[in-house]
Amino acid sequence: MNIVSRPGRLGTPCLACPLRLKPAFRDKTDDEIRFIQTMKVDHRFMRAGGDIIHPGQEDAELYTLYSGWAFRYKSLPDGRRQILNFLLPGDLVGLQASLLSAAEHGIEALTDVELCVFPRRRLWDLFERMPTLAYEVAWLGSREECMIDDNLTSVGQRSAGERLAALIISLYHRVDALGLVANDSFAFPLSQQQLADALGLSLVHTSKTWSRLRREGLFALSGGRLTLLNPRLTARMAAAYEQITAPRPLI
Repeated sequence: MNIVSRPGRLGTPCLACPLRLKPAFRDKTDDEIRFIQTMKVDHRFMRAGGDIIHPGQEDAELYTLYSGWAFRYKSLPDGRRQILNFLLPGDLVGLQASLLSAAEHGIEALTDVELCVFPRRRLWDLFERMPTLAYEVAWLGSREECMIDDNLTSVGQRSAGERLAALIISLYHRVDALGLVANDSFAFPLSQQQLADALGLSLVHTSKTWSRLRREGLFALSGGRLTLLNPRLTARMAAAYEQITAPRPLI
């Protein structure tokens, strides 16, 4: 799995977690944060390309992505892969896998990542002792489902250009709420194959669509950083760009 545990080291204390200062997340009481700290059992590092959770895994834990990017995916027997959604810092990772007897999907580190680890056996404690936090966990599960609904709508109803533009704009909003955008630019680690796997397009079609949107001035890419230049290129792109993302819970 290429995960490195750091024995005896739990990383930054939850009360001092820098993610909690980001506009992406709702405020929590000190008591709630202290309870989260009691549940955390490890702080792990994983290299890009490692499996955080592999399909069929029966002992998957629950994680909060502390830093880096990851993605959730399902594969067919012949090797074809569908990326279901991308995961960014602060996202809850592995809720479905920790509740089921075996994971029905995989989660791969897209970049080097750090993970806060919460044992699956403690999840019931959350529902018994901290119902507000338990509700937030359920809320985060529903939010992930909504994101997948949006992706399915894109694949089923949007043109290739609309799919790619909607994904870029959505990622821009999510990264911006984490304070990781500077001068409309952010680190963009996705390959065109990963974009194709997320958008339900062939690699050739993805490459042609990417080049067209770049020429038309939606974005520029240089040195691994994407700069969003004109998100109002069309009325539909403008509508996606102007959507407001509400703060979410951070576990």
